[in-house]
Amino acid sequence: MNLRELTFAMHQFVQQKGWYEANSPRPQLPRNIAISLCLEAAEVLEHFQWSETTSNREHLASELADVALYLLQLAHLSEIDLEEAILNKLRENYRRSWDQDQVK
Repeated sequence: MNLRELTFAMHQFVQQKGWYEANSPRPQLPRNIAISLCLEAAEVLEHFQWSETTSNREHLASELADVALYLLQLAHLSEIDLEEAILNKLRENYRRSWDQDQVK
C-alpha cells in the first residue's frame, strides 16, 4: 500500500465509526488530531523510558501505527500532500549541514 491507499483506509475506518459526523464525541479537527498524534508519540516513548530497547515489539508496532494513522489524517485534514512534503524535506535535508547549524 502507498500513502494514498493508507489514507483512504484510515478514512474508511473513521467514517465507519461515525467520527466525521457533526455531533461526533470525537470531532476530527486538525487541532484534535494533532493532540492525539502527540499523545500517541508519547506512548512510543514509554517503550524506551528505562531501557535502550523495547520489551514488547508488537505493542511498539501498534503504537507506531497509531502515530502513522494520526499523521496521515492530520496531513489530509490540513490539505497537505504528505508524500510530496516528505520528498521536499528529504531534498532540503540533503543540502543541510547539521554541524554548521549548531549554536556554539
